[in-house]
Amino acid sequence: MSNSTPAQRLYSLDALRGFDMFWIMGGEDFVHELMKASKHPAAIWMAAQLSHVVWNGFRFYDLIFPLFLFISGVSTPYSVGREVDKGVENQKIMLRIIKRGFILVLLGIIYNNGLQFKELSHIRFPSVLGRIGLAYMFACIIYLYASQRWQYVWFGGILIGYWLLMKFSAAPGFAAGDLTMAGNFASWFDRTVLPGRLHLIIHDPEGLFSTIPAICTGLLGIFAGNFLKNNTDKTPTQKAAFLAIFGIICLIIGGTWDMFFPINKNLWTSSFMLYAGGCSIILLAIFYFVIDVMEYKRWAFFFTVIGMNSILIYLSVKFIDWYYTAEGLFRWFGQLFSENYYELAIVACAIFVKWLFLLFLYRKKLFLRV
Repeated sequence: MSNSTPAQRLYSLDALRGFDMFWIMGGEDFVHELMKASKHPAAIWMAAQLSHVVWNGFRFYDLIFPLFLFISGVSTPYSVGREVDKGVENQKIMLRIIKRGFILVLLGIIYNNGLQFKELSHIRFPSVLGRIGLAYMFACIIYLYASQRWQYVWFGGILIGYWLLMKFSAAPGFAAGDLTMAGNFASWFDRTVLPGRLHLIIHDPEGLFSTIPAICTGLLGIFAGNFLKNNTDKTPTQKAAFLAIFGIICLIIGGTWDMFFPINKNLWTSSFMLYAGGCSIILLAIFYFVIDVMEYKRWAFFFTVIGMNSILIYLSVKFIDWYYTAEGLFRWFGQLFSENYYELAIVACAIFVKWLFLLFLYRKKLFLRV
């Protein structure tokens, strides 16, 4: 853990990261318990939005993962870029980037499998943290060694190349362009190459091959971060407006591409990358405008506390039974409500306990840095 807060951070970026992680640390469970207790149409709709689409399609919950990776990209010009500006050698920066990437891969394996030793066939190697680590690592290396023009070339080349490969190839025995779980090329590649087990036996939503287009999610964040940091000729309001327009353009392109290459989080299709990227840019524009431009910051403190230790709270659920703790401390509070709303009250208390833990770390300036 580090005992210092990095300088020159966008306050809105920490708040947006916290908003993203809030749904994972308990917001999703709260909405689902609200739906079970109330059966209200609005709660049912919200609960559906906080569930992943099985295969093709897009819901709000499908945005959570790419939004986190996008935010990591946005921070790159402020972190890696600062080292470049100081004259640190690219090789030294790259070694730190690679180290960070593989630490995240290792943490992802621990998250999936715990600290116990298992047979190789029972270990799941792909993970959310692993994909973030690898995609962010390669996006940073491109940022470090490629000019801005060539960064755009890499971005377009990866998206188009992935589309063409998935369109003109498939698993053996399937027709070219098959995008079913069993027949698509990416899933077949993972079944063939990856050791251990896949999450869905024949497919892994965080598989190795579909990590390639996820690099573009990191690059898109880098583009947004570069724009916010370097375009000094534009006012902050103009920057927010430009980001919002660019986000809408990404949504339109992604939505149009969906007709030829379906929006699919499991395969991280090019259309999904652009559609989720468009949503991410729009959210960044909103948070940036409200918090950094209009300077309405107090309301965002709740999310900032979460965002400053997002990876720590993500990992903690594998080692701390937060709901057991919350029920032990606040069973009396839950009993103030009817039986239907007891679980909802306990979920709310669990979120509260996690946030108090993060607040303690925030006040002590203790942040998990990878």
